[in-house]
Amino acid sequence: MQIKDLFTKKKYATVPSERPKRDIPEGLMNKCTRCGTIQYSKELEKNLKVCSSCGYHFRLSAWERIAMTLDEGQLTEYDTELVSEDPLGFPGYASKLEQQLAKNPNLREAVVTGEGTIGGLPVVVAVMSFDFFSGSMGSVVGEKITRAVEAALDKRLPLIIFSTSGGARMQESILSLMQMAKTSAALSKLHEAGGLFISVFTDPTMGGVSASFASLGDYNLAEPGALVGFAGRIVIEQTIRQKLPDNFQTAEFNLQHGQLDMVVHRNDMKHMLTKLLDMHTAGEGLSNGG
Repeated sequence: MQIKDLFTKKKYATVPSERPKRDIPEGLMNKCTRCGTIQYSKELEKNLKVCSSCGYHFRLSAWERIAMTLDEGQLTEYDTELVSEDPLGFPGYASKLEQQLAKNPNLREAVVTGEGTIGGLPVVVAVMSFDFFSGSMGSVVGEKITRAVEAALDKRLPLIIFSTSGGARMQESILSLMQMAKTSAALSKLHEAGGLFISVFTDPTMGGVSASFASLGDYNLAEPGALVGFAGRIVIEQTIRQKLPDNFQTAEFNLQHGQLDMVVHRNDMKHMLTKLLDMHTAGEGLSNGG
């Protein structure tokens, strides 16, 4: 025997198991983004997509939000015919819009608007979805939100907007930025008429959305841990050349610094909204007390 034979790996035959490995169906389990806990998808959905271990609030689509917020998940949708086009001929934008529509068959834009009831009380809602183009605000998003505000004004109904966005849609340039002024002007009219607007920040709400309509609520609420701000953390740190706190721009940080009125757990959100709506019910319409 040569010395090298002592270090040669021996090969053994393997006997196949009588019990074949069971493949885990896709979507059966979910891993928490924050703590890494793996849990059954059905259990996660029962808990409104909140991690049972650390309380992390998973992002929701617009229709998931509607299902858990409106009574029986029923919404009379507005402006379903409005879809984004490519007004500036931005390279690749038209094909990206087609990809978004194909990926999100239940969404035609980054916001769904309409009316329904919460706790038996009628309300106009606008629910943004990060699934569609990162919730960016283009011309159609701004138009749909403006029309929702106008509907709330005409029908004397309270307005609730659930925001989530990466900011303005750069492919539409100035046309996108104009939506900040348009939505804000519409909300000003609603406020002057005594209408109620409840704004709910969800993760994340950044850029032009946070700097316009999302911050103009009579009540500004947020889900725990939601990222809320204008510029990103890295941009700010490089600009001011300072290290920012670990919890900078979280809902809790914003609440501590007076930018929010409440941070509300998802399991309590519908109850809180019902309470606020009921408190402001007066006569035939709803008032913000202003």
